[in-house]
Amino acid sequence: MNGIYRDRSGQLLAKNQEHLRKPEWLKIKLNTNKSYNRLKHLMRDKRLNTVCEEAKCPNIHECWSERQTATFMILGDTCTRGCRFCAVKTGLPNELDWQEPERVAESVEIMGLKHVVVTAVARDDLKDGGAAVFAETVRQIRKRVPGCTIEILPSDMKGDYESLHTLMDSEPDIFNHNIETVRRLTKRVRAIATYDRSLELLRRVKEIAPNTPTKSSIMVGLGETKEEIIEAMDDLRANNVDIMTIGQYLQPTKKHLNVERYYHPDEFEELKEIALSKGFTHCEAGPLVRSSYHADEQVSQSSMQRRIKYMKGYEETSGEKLTNFNF
Repeated sequence: MNGIYRDRSGQLLAKNQEHLRKPEWLKIKLNTNKSYNRLKHLMRDKRLNTVCEEAKCPNIHECWSERQTATFMILGDTCTRGCRFCAVKTGLPNELDWQEPERVAESVEIMGLKHVVVTAVARDDLKDGGAAVFAETVRQIRKRVPGCTIEILPSDMKGDYESLHTLMDSEPDIFNHNIETVRRLTKRVRAIATYDRSLELLRRVKEIAPNTPTKSSIMVGLGETKEEIIEAMDDLRANNVDIMTIGQYLQPTKKHLNVERYYHPDEFEELKEIALSKGFTHCEAGPLVRSSYHADEQVSQSSMQRRIKYMKGYEETSGEKLTNFNF
């Protein structure tokens, strides 16, 4: 088939389809320093996956080396879905690893993280979507590193709200679930997930835990209009979402969706101002912003106070580990 190939969803695309050249503001120098390399070796040693690596996040060095944050991807490295924007591999997943929660918690402790994001591949092969392992991971982190705030970023679990309750029983500091794109483009961009189901999931979290901040993210550059982005903001606020992140879509490989346009940093600044005017308590918007970008700044005041209280106690014991610290 000369000049033709199939993308991840099986759709035929022309090889000579024009690709936009990346603008200068997206060209960054990766700083693979000793700290970064040490953490990378730790991940391999503990047989852990991070979305920072799997999704080729451009901010990995800043988060790992400077901000003491990281995003762990649990439930394996193989997703049961094939979203056309995502770099994570798809296929038949491995068996559940019930030792994974403890290994994640141990790594959080060794890395000295102050904020951790726990996400996962979609596991549509599991009845609970992996919620039990997810919740146990949160508990193990809390047990080992009480001063670390925890954000969870699950799939929609196909709308199984019993699984959502299992997740929320672990009491995360932030619940994050991404709508990824505007309503019109959802079917083209996401696999299995729906726009309205994602909104309902976010709304139900607030019903279960009204004081837990909720968060969602969209990518731009996929062919959406400014009006559609604003409509997505309104939809999120209508479902009581507190935090929003907006970033530039970057094509992982030629088999993924093409970038339709690159937004200028000034446009992101305008979108951030609009989001804040809509009532979001926090908004990160920029070319390299990803869902977990500066996530440590987004925890609630009560969670922040717990972290400060723990760290103060940690310092007063000359850095000795606090084993009986209760929130």
